[in-house]
Amino acid sequence: MLDAARLWACIGYPDGPPRLPSAKLGPKTDHADAVLHRLTLHTGSADIAGLYLCPAGPGPHPAVLYCHAHGNRYDRGADELIEGRPALQSPYGSALAKLGIASLSIDLAPFGARQSQGPETALAKAASWQGRTLMGDMLAELSQALDWLVGRPEIDAGRVATLGLSMGGTHAYWLAALDPRIAAAAHLCVFSDIAPLIAQGTHDLHGPYMTVPGLLTFGDMADVAALIAPRPQFVGLGALDPLTPDLPDSPALIRLHAAYSTCPEALRVIVSPDTGHVETPDMRRETLAFLVKALKP
Repeated sequence: MLDAARLWACIGYPDGPPRLPSAKLGPKTDHADAVLHRLTLHTGSADIAGLYLCPAGPGPHPAVLYCHAHGNRYDRGADELIEGRPALQSPYGSALAKLGIASLSIDLAPFGARQSQGPETALAKAASWQGRTLMGDMLAELSQALDWLVGRPEIDAGRVATLGLSMGGTHAYWLAALDPRIAAAAHLCVFSDIAPLIAQGTHDLHGPYMTVPGLLTFGDMADVAALIAPRPQFVGLGALDPLTPDLPDSPALIRLHAAYSTCPEALRVIVSPDTGHVETPDMRRETLAFLVKALKP
């Protein structure tokens, strides 16, 4: 049976993630009627750059820990929060700020300012040799970013969600499964069990980061996402996306719905019938509505 402790062990952190020792908040600038800070997380093993966008006013504000995507764009990390990417309708940072929601994103290696730590294959191999996984390293750093976010006086620690597309979507629901401090999770263009992808030979479409040794002996990705229940969860998918086959009746979605059988109103799934690995206007509208509802006081 899967639980958070077993998941942390599978990704190489049997004692859970290390806590964040310190962080430094940089100068502020105005951005989209909000205040933008660059920050550095001093984790003890790496200095991690990030962006923090906070609405005006004292708060306490709800917040989103925004997980950036992959897309083989190693130059694009946390800046996705304010610059977006082609698969998105527009950047999420300003859209969230207009709704009174703060947001935080960090560079995960080897993306953004951390490209020099790559390539991704080398990071994945080194982590394996050291008894960890690149997936675990990424999630541990996101957990440390969450430490900082929930400790901010202007943030309501009880109203923090995760959000991401593709790789960011994977991290969004995994972190919510691992950490009960996450009040809700929204993920786009990624949700599928891995065993069917392996059977079809399409699992290699995912980057090396997305490898969790032994997970399939305990369950699959739907079982990870099921750990979020009964907390609110949003899933946005494209029926033509090769990473999410057999929609809308995939086994993963069937099991996820079963996990929410006693609270079906907490799970929202939309499938776009004619699109692939991209956010649609409907997904954007539904995602923002979901977050507003899930993070209301």
